[in-house]
Amino acid sequence: MSGETVPGLRREAIGLREVLFQSITAMAPAAAVAASIPSGAAFAGGSLPLSVLIALVACLFTASCVAELARELPSAGSVATYAAQGLHPAVGFLVGWGYVFVEALVPPLLLLQLGFTTAGTLHQEWSSYPDDLWWPWSLAGAAIIAVAGYFGVRASARFGTVLGVFEVLVFLVFAVWLIAEAGGDNTLSVFGTSHTADGYEGISGVFAGSVYTVLAFAGFEAAAPLAEETKDPRRTMHRAVLGAALAIGLVYVVTTYAMSVYFGPDRFTGFGASGAASWEGVARASFGLFWVLVFLAVVNSTIANANACSNVSTRTAFALARIRVFPGLFASLHPRHRSPVAGVVVQGAVALAAMLGLGFAYDPVTAFLLLATVIVTVVIGVYIVVNLACAGYFLRRRRELLRPVRHLLFPVLGIAAFVPALLTAAGLPVFDFVSELTAPVSYAGPVVGVWMLAGVAVLIVLLRRHPGRIAETARVHLDETPTAEPRQSGAVQS
Repeated sequence: MSGETVPGLRREAIGLREVLFQSITAMAPAAAVAASIPSGAAFAGGSLPLSVLIALVACLFTASCVAELARELPSAGSVATYAAQGLHPAVGFLVGWGYVFVEALVPPLLLLQLGFTTAGTLHQEWSSYPDDLWWPWSLAGAAIIAVAGYFGVRASARFGTVLGVFEVLVFLVFAVWLIAEAGGDNTLSVFGTSHTADGYEGISGVFAGSVYTVLAFAGFEAAAPLAEETKDPRRTMHRAVLGAALAIGLVYVVTTYAMSVYFGPDRFTGFGASGAASWEGVARASFGLFWVLVFLAVVNSTIANANACSNVSTRTAFALARIRVFPGLFASLHPRHRSPVAGVVVQGAVALAAMLGLGFAYDPVTAFLLLATVIVTVVIGVYIVVNLACAGYFLRRRRELLRPVRHLLFPVLGIAAFVPALLTAAGLPVFDFVSELTAPVSYAGPVVGVWMLAGVAVLIVLLRRHPGRIAETARVHLDETPTAEPRQSGAVQS
């Protein structure tokens, strides 16, 4: 393939704003604030704001590593290219293999949440609406995402920007309102260890809460696969990845602080994702129709997150297909929009199959938990590998740019932060706050294992028959001379 050029994605189609919100919406801030972060309250109690602050600092170590690599290696292959350059092309292939798999599962995960959240809320308002009639809403969300993806990165990213602004503004406005209503109950003691749950006193409770909170940061790297479609990608990617992690991390700190002081730090252990002791419950009880905006922000967050991760999966699959380690179908580009149109179609089919198949086989909530466990387990594993790749890249390839703190210490700290989160997500009871997973959620481990073993088998075949293709995983196409626009849709040949 060296010396041969291929048509690519649309160059310079989007700027910092769009890629920043690509990462922001992939983090699903509204859904995280309302649903995932409160899971840490069972351990940290009213000290949950401190847990969130610790998780923010911990995640910034890995975000810094991703941002450094994104600046040096702007590629649609993103984490696969980073691992290939920093460690070995075979590792890069396996990272790409796993990353495409789980990012393709994020849209059905979010569509399930969209379905059961909307159905449950409508049933609560009008009892005649069946609370199990979730699937029409999921199908509507799938159609919206497919249309956005079809019209290319510019339409999809701008759509995500609008959705992202809405959800962040709703929760920030609500947080300011809560802080004002708390009045004299505002206290910085929630950034200490005095309000943790019984049985998890002191720093142990704060640490347990931070492990669960770390999971809310997943997605900050989602801007990276859009590098080849972004203006000034080396500078823009670096700013977008770090900016999203920092900005949304601060949103998490502010909103968690606001609810903790309003609800009461010593009662916060009972706070959760649903019922009276939840964001929507508090809004319903005390803030009139503002709960509607909270509900719409969460629904909005599911669509925005699904849209962002559809961009990630289709771009990563495109990057692997153009070097022929994935089927060439995934490298097909729309002649006008330059979107990986075949990938968008396959992504939509996977989303529908997983959403409807698992949703009806079990129920939408159980299907959501199963998919979430699969996704988080692999994504955190990818973060750990990328931390290693950051150290490897600057030690092996760019020694003249090596900064010991940024390129060696930060990767070690990033790994230390995510290993406990990986064990927690996988349900491995290494810590006393980790619960073992029960069926069918416990099937997540075997599912991941089977997929990765299949990837190893494919890797062995490619190494024996086409070793050059695996080596191409490390290729940064943006560094090459652009070619003419493709004249028609079709698989890119290499």
